[in-house]
Amino acid sequence: MAQAEQTKNQGFRLLPAPSKFENGVVKFGDREIKIGGPLPKLATNEKLIRVTHSLCPVCYRLLPATIFEKDEKMYIRKVCPDHGEFEDLYYGDVGMYYKFDYWEYEGKGPKVPYVDLQSPCPFNCGLCPMHHQHSALVNLVITNRCDQACWYCFFFAEKAGYVFEPTLDQIKYMVDQLKRQDITLVIQVTGGEPTLREDIVEVIKLLRENGVKHIQLNSWGGTFAKLYLEDPDKAIKYAVALREAGVNTVYMSFDGTNRKTNPKNHWEIPYTLEAFRRAGMTSVVLVPTVIKTVNDNDLGNIVKFAAKNLDVVRAVNFQPVSLTGMMKRNMRAKFRITIPEVLKNIEDQTDGEVTRDSWYPIGTSVVFSRLVEALTGKEQFEMANHPSCGAGTYIYVEWKNNEPHFIPISKFIDLEGLLEYFKEKADELKEGASKYWVGMKILANIKKFIDKEKGPKDFDVFKMLYSVVMNHNYEALGEWHYRTLFLGTMHFMDLYNYDIQRVMRCDIHYVTPDGRVIPFCTYNVLNDLYRDKVLKEYQIPLEDWIKKYGENSIGDSTKYKRMASMLEKGEIYKETYKGFI
Repeated sequence: MAQAEQTKNQGFRLLPAPSKFENGVVKFGDREIKIGGPLPKLATNEKLIRVTHSLCPVCYRLLPATIFEKDEKMYIRKVCPDHGEFEDLYYGDVGMYYKFDYWEYEGKGPKVPYVDLQSPCPFNCGLCPMHHQHSALVNLVITNRCDQACWYCFFFAEKAGYVFEPTLDQIKYMVDQLKRQDITLVIQVTGGEPTLREDIVEVIKLLRENGVKHIQLNSWGGTFAKLYLEDPDKAIKYAVALREAGVNTVYMSFDGTNRKTNPKNHWEIPYTLEAFRRAGMTSVVLVPTVIKTVNDNDLGNIVKFAAKNLDVVRAVNFQPVSLTGMMKRNMRAKFRITIPEVLKNIEDQTDGEVTRDSWYPIGTSVVFSRLVEALTGKEQFEMANHPSCGAGTYIYVEWKNNEPHFIPISKFIDLEGLLEYFKEKADELKEGASKYWVGMKILANIKKFIDKEKGPKDFDVFKMLYSVVMNHNYEALGEWHYRTLFLGTMHFMDLYNYDIQRVMRCDIHYVTPDGRVIPFCTYNVLNDLYRDKVLKEYQIPLEDWIKKYGENSIGDSTKYKRMASMLEKGEIYKETYKGFI
């Protein structure tokens, strides 16, 4: 078992790299992966945007790739000498790409590397010295058992043929590994379905006791609904126990507002939300996996549904589907959707209230981080993601005739002007300007970027910005968070649109029992090299698990028999979906 060792004198030792690079070949265990291929050619109607590296979807060969413009969209193309040309949609709107690209920042990278540098990216994870980002959100897989079998899911125990369930000691070791980065620890407890672990409350307590500041529980919500239908008090008690143990946010699957767009948990969601409501679990993020031709016509309704449940729902994070497995080009075209199309659909389906122009890339948050860092002299948490990875916006919700209406913050705050102004002030501070005088300038000028007439009448935006930027009072930001709805989107890659430059900028990571910290789009896309390989090393054979815990302990999706007609008769169901069905 390869684990980083810690001693008083030596500190942490680097883990051995997972692969070696020799004579144009990466040796990954007993597998050899070739490097190199021809640079793809462009037609006369295609404009080169940049050159990167990608992978052959068949053999993982590391290939040069072109990202180019055609018909106002961006495509990626690579040519494998053994398996031919592959082309896919990379980004559905060139104009939006350039807008987002303006706010690109170079990340700080991890303070310490975890593995030796022996192979080219992405065969050296991680984190290796080439990585550009520290961890922002770390996924901690506590089980691969699940009581669902979604076709687009990355993995679950039935499919894997074994159970992966790290011990409490292994979990503590993984948290200790993360501490090496000396950052605010934000962990998402994930799976499988994490609530299938009987000791999940102990897991959450362990994380909190070991310095994790924010704990996010990734769940489809079914456990809470099943308990609520059996005994509401039992469900409430369970949710309270998780909240008191340290769960800050529930990151919950929600693919749509009707039976067709959300066959996964449409019927359970009303009862899950009711359990959260009564337990005081008031920070839920709805997470739709967006699939073209499947649920992309329901995105506006998802925003409205979130608004109608704003007492418990804090955000919606739309995730364009990652197309795993081998898939022909026409099928990829049928299901492929990228961030610009998601934003356009939301604009169209909210009657133009949440416009495409309301959204900004994740990298804009770096402007605020660096200003606060310059004012305080204290290093700040940064999210310098690649511009194509994600975007977000805040919307204020107003009610008219019992219907939600949305005011994006860009409607009453000149965000571009404010961001440019903050950049300018941060640069002045770096050049030695007085913190006092720069602070006074900000105080005097910040109101110029706020149009109170177009904004919410019952919330002082200036006071909130002043408290955060000048007083570093994040309670004010928390109040803002509870008065608005955050909309985000994050597009994880697959083998067809894989871009090495994006991988190197990733800040959503997985921590593994062998001590490594691996970027999301390496861990899950090159699953046989990373995820499955690691999990198999720490597996419990399926037959051993069943012998010890029983046949019903896997969470087998075939064992859960949904009584849809009964669930639909409930008053909670009817009230929750009133206006949507």
